[in-house]
Amino acid sequence: MKSTRIFIGAAIMLSFLFASCGNQGASDSGKGKGALVSSAAEKVYVAPGERDEQYAFLSGGYSGNLTVYGLPSGRLFKEIPVFSQFPTSGYGYSEETKPMLNTSFGFVPWDDLHHPDISQTNGELDGRWIFANGNNTPRIARISLSTFETEEIMEIPNSAGNHSSSFITENTEYVVAGTRFSVPVPQRDMPISEYKSNFKGALTFIEVEPEHGHLDIKFQLLMPGFNYDLSHPGRDKSHGWFFFSTYNTEEANTLLEVNASQNDKDFIAAINWKKIEEYVNNGGGTKMPANYAHNVYDEATHSATSTMKKEVLVVNPSEVPGAIFLLPTPKSPHGCDVDPTGQYIIGSGKLSADLTVHSFDKMLDAIAGEKFDGEAYGIPILKFEDVMAGQVKSGGLGPLHTEFDGKGNAYTTFFISSEVVKWKLGTWEVIDRQPTFYSVGHLMIPGGNSRKPHGKYLVAMNKITKDRYLPTGPEMEHSAQIYDITGEKMELLYDFPTHGEPHYAAGCDADLLVQNSKKIYRLDENKHPYAINSPAEAKVVREGKEVHIYMSTIRSHFTPDNIEGVKVGDKVYFHITNHEQDFDVPHGFSIIGAGTSEILVMPGQTKTSLWEPEKVGVWPFYCTDFCSALHQEMQGYVRVSPASSDLEISWSLGD
Repeated sequence: MKSTRIFIGAAIMLSFLFASCGNQGASDSGKGKGALVSSAAEKVYVAPGERDEQYAFLSGGYSGNLTVYGLPSGRLFKEIPVFSQFPTSGYGYSEETKPMLNTSFGFVPWDDLHHPDISQTNGELDGRWIFANGNNTPRIARISLSTFETEEIMEIPNSAGNHSSSFITENTEYVVAGTRFSVPVPQRDMPISEYKSNFKGALTFIEVEPEHGHLDIKFQLLMPGFNYDLSHPGRDKSHGWFFFSTYNTEEANTLLEVNASQNDKDFIAAINWKKIEEYVNNGGGTKMPANYAHNVYDEATHSATSTMKKEVLVVNPSEVPGAIFLLPTPKSPHGCDVDPTGQYIIGSGKLSADLTVHSFDKMLDAIAGEKFDGEAYGIPILKFEDVMAGQVKSGGLGPLHTEFDGKGNAYTTFFISSEVVKWKLGTWEVIDRQPTFYSVGHLMIPGGNSRKPHGKYLVAMNKITKDRYLPTGPEMEHSAQIYDITGEKMELLYDFPTHGEPHYAAGCDADLLVQNSKKIYRLDENKHPYAINSPAEAKVVREGKEVHIYMSTIRSHFTPDNIEGVKVGDKVYFHITNHEQDFDVPHGFSIIGAGTSEILVMPGQTKTSLWEPEKVGVWPFYCTDFCSALHQEMQGYVRVSPASSDLEISWSLGD
């Protein structure tokens, strides 16, 4: 215990040292040469009109959204709203998208998005969807890589801190949602001091329908009350297994920085999901009452619906003997990564100076030979020496995450020593190390968590920016750094700021997505109940205290543009159809006094903005997106009369 305290103390001191030292290569005037010499500049330069080679999808962390960057340029292309309201597009504000943010707790317009993962076929990226997790209110989202819009969100019951998510199996059979915080299952009023043995960790396997990607919870595995941190699926030879890192195997409930660091080793939980799937398909498991939201966006109607589900199938590990095993891993492992061959499972113990690599083949042999070292809640613990493939000695301080280049090399981030370390699979030899600026967390090689990494670039996602950019007050954006990994030695190419806190990223070659990227919504396929086919069909309809405005937008006019007969206390719905059929010509809409954001309507799309007028007057509305030389003329008025007025609804079609 004394040596552990010394190690932790040294690690903390080094952490402060690296966080405060700054980059000596850049002067306060910003004229320092730094790492970006001319050869590096050439490698990241993308000439005007040229395109990047790869897409990088970075988690936005506490922004709740996903950001899309180009590699190698580091240019920000788009922010995709997922779990958070987004006034730029009106996501979560328009009537069509509000249901996407519904939960069993009500309307929750924010979350903490951590780990995106791109769909795969035969272990290779296929570019259909990208999945992301909401960490705070447990949710899994599916985002289309055709429209770059969120299409589905599934809330996860019996879970809390949905962290070891949203990683997928290599044919996108399942996306997993693993709890970070164990909780009472089912939730109930009980003393927190009774945590041990009573709290459970839910590992949720969500089935992905192959054609459209629709989500459905297949089963939840109710594991011991540890903290489940990160996960990755087996691939190739280990396909059919899933691996989850755990910490707090002490099951402490207070002062975890001390009480959850007592055991010399924690575990990686190895889950044979194929075996559990077979058990469930044959009628196994127990249906438990649960209340959780399933939100689906329909591209034909341009609208989302929210359905509350009432039960979930749960499986206790004791019901499926031989399906779950625990691999001892040096204390407090964070990352849990599997190489492209499926042979090696890397567990990064944050409080270990060495990097431990487990062997899948040795694991199977140990299971067959029943080489167990006790059990935890009936789950066999394999002997550490019998499953270990090797160790990377003195890799650095604070190992976190590992990615792969498909050439037999692995790359691991070290948070405390602020570096990326390249090492060889099989020999465990350190080949290279490069500093990051500063306190690196995750890293990403496009396709690096698949059978076929796309290689070439590595993106390090750093927590502290400090002196890398112009100062913007006490808070700076986080920083990403691009490294060229084509040679034996890594080369730092470029820094760029990232929005929110990027915990992880997914990346792929641009060619995988460019041809399938949607450019417009076809008007003849628009099935929105309030869509109109042409400006001539524009109208205003009163239904009691609701007023429905069927509105057209086309450069550079709203139809109708003048509306009278609206009263104080009405609910006014602007159903706006964009009649453009040209790529990249959205129209925006906003009206004075609206208690919501503007909305941005894509070509061929219909969206709805709700306005509840509280004042008598004549109130203007206008297009918020500059669409033509006559954009300023794209406006209209709504006359609002007293609630007692008997003025009938009327409107102008602009003729």
